[in-house]
Amino acid sequence: MKQNITLSLDKELIRKNKIIAAQRETSVSKMLSEELEGLIQRTEQYEFAKRKALANLKKGFHFGGKITTSRESLHER
Repeated sequence: MKQNITLSLDKELIRKNKIIAAQRETSVSKMLSEELEGLIQRTEQYEFAKRKALANLKKGFHFGGKITTSRESLHER
């Protein structure tokens, strides 16, 4: 479902946007819509990767080897 919105933009920005849209043989509306979709997609991918990385960090990694001493004995003063 599509819905119209009203934007308030600088006149020079609008002029340059129209030029770029014409060069791409598309409309300003279509171009802005595609850019917003891309922004949303990149944001969602980033958030997914961030949650996955944080979950991996919380779970921890095992790099092999054996623990031969306790943390307390290493930090005795």
